[in-house]
Amino acid sequence: MADCNHECSSCATSGGCQEKEQNERAINNTKGVKKVIGVVGGKGGVGKSLVTSLLAIQTRRLGYETAVLDADITGPSIPKIFGIHDHAQTDEQNLLPYIAADGTKVMSLNLLLENETDPVFWRGPVISGVVKQFWEEVSWGDVDFMFVDMIVQKAVSMAQRMDIPVLGMVENMRFIKCPDCGKEIPLFGSDDAVNSTNVPVLERIPLDPAVAAACDAGALAQADVPYLTKTAQILADSFGEKKNG
Repeated sequence: MADCNHECSSCATSGGCQEKEQNERAINNTKGVKKVIGVVGGKGGVGKSLVTSLLAIQTRRLGYETAVLDADITGPSIPKIFGIHDHAQTDEQNLLPYIAADGTKVMSLNLLLENETDPVFWRGPVISGVVKQFWEEVSWGDVDFMFVDMIVQKAVSMAQRMDIPVLGMVENMRFIKCPDCGKEIPLFGSDDAVNSTNVPVLERIPLDPAVAAACDAGALAQADVPYLTKTAQILADSFGEKKNG
């Protein structure tokens, strides 16, 4: 306020200035983010972080500015996949996303912990507050596609109730390919048994030891991995601005 004496304790609108400042900062930090894509799953351990990372990597290879907001607070694995072991930096007011080797912007709780292997035993409200901070208090800059590695929910029904469009399904660990004959061997029964929803399947990813090794080495972005290239192209064609070349 113009006549503010900076003595909040004696101000009739105490807290109002701070709230206004926080709202303005959130708008400035996120105004460059064009599209947000949430990656969710019906249970844990199905490879959401892998799918999130691959989508960011493949869309970046198409020439788009990409970012990953790691909202899986209790089990963050995005930094490891991108080979990030440093801490996040700050400017005077905001957190700064870590720029991975391929140029993807990343923010994860691991980047704020003193030791990246420290366990997190927080409850839901605290976790939600951290995710909100990652969105509002990180200076994201220009981002064409932000991919959010989300906490496990009843994915499809939750999205439908909130009127959030479901773009499609990615079936991870869907099959294994015989190294001798190349035959694809399903791991979880028929397609109808696996996909009981009407959500279109965008791609099926096999159980691939080479991908697991690349993730463990923090070198997924540098690996010659073809998975989710079709899905990345679908996102680019549907929502992305045309890129030269």
